[in-house]
Formats: sequence, structure tokens, C-alpha cells
Amino acid sequence: MLTNNLARVVITGPESTGKTALAKALSEKWGSLWIPEYARQYVENLDHPYNYDDVVAIAEHQIAEEIGVGSRIRQGVIFFDTWLIITKVWLEVVFGKCPEWITDHIRSSKIDLFLVCNTDLPWVADAVRENGGEKREQLLQIYCDEIRSYGFPYEIITGFGPVRMENAMMALSKHGLNRTSD
Repeated sequence: MLTNNLARVVITGPESTGKTALAKALSEKWGSLWIPEYARQYVENLDHPYNYDDVVAIAEHQIAEEIGVGSRIRQGVIFFDTWLIITKVWLEVVFGKCPEWITDHIRSSKIDLFLVCNTDLPWVADAVRENGGEKREQLLQIYCDEIRSYGFPYEIITGFGPVRMENAMMALSKHGLNRTSD
């Protein structure tokens, strides 16, 4: 199911679940655009611990990028490496609040499918990751609950390496997003 002639697919999930690798691989397979995760780049370049205003700035950038790419590309598929729902949850979990304009934007967005990366990949710590172990499992459930609460379709993607990619391709196909050539 395409929104107009442009499909918007979000690859999301907890930290260290292969979102970036999957988004990049899918965009290469489809010969399409992918929007890299902005939060990681932003936080890695801070000279202070991130704060509420930083996360709001990340949300503003995500929305501007989504609107900008949607105005330039009229057909095909855009893959987003994470998206605004993660930022909303981040604001609520860490700071206990989220601006209403973020919720409004999510509600009015035309996302065709969420591919939620399961936590079956091993946790790999790095300088910006905070939520391993049980917290990662809790966040997976929160993300799925959020996606459902807005009525977006989603599939949980499992598996390692090529199996994860194959499962993602099957989920895309199940939702009417099929590549016409290889």
C-alpha cells in the first residue's frame, strides 16, 4: 500500500538491533533513498551530556528532513533509519514530557510501514548507547505500543545477517511493497 506514489518505511527498534545496517541494505536493494539516523550524529558531536533541548532539536531536524525529502521525491520508497516515535519515547522516558507538536506531527504523518528490529542481535556497547539488557526489551514493547497507538502498520524483524534482510523483504512484500526488478 503506497501513500500517493511514495512509500515511507521506517526501520526502528531499540539500540543495537541492526537498524542502520538494515536501512542501508534495503535502500541498496531497492536502489532508493535512505535517511540516516540523526540522533546518533548529533549526540556524538555534543560537548556536553544531551539535554531536553538537544532532543527537541533532534526532533525538529527529523521533521525538516522528512518534509524536505518528501517534497523532492514523488515516487519510490524512502527508508528512514529510526524516526520521530523513537524521539518521542526518548523525551518521555528520559525527561517525562514531550512537546505536543511532536505528537501532532506523528499523528499526521504518512508512514506506510514500520519495520521494528527485534532484540535478537547481541548488545554492542558504544559511547552513545544507554539501554542494554532488560531496558532494551522494555523499549521494544514501548515502541510497538506507540506505533500501534497511532494505527501504523508494523512488522517485527528477526534473524541474523541475510535472514534478517530476507525477513524484512517478506514484510515489505506482505504490505504491498514489492521490488519490480533485481
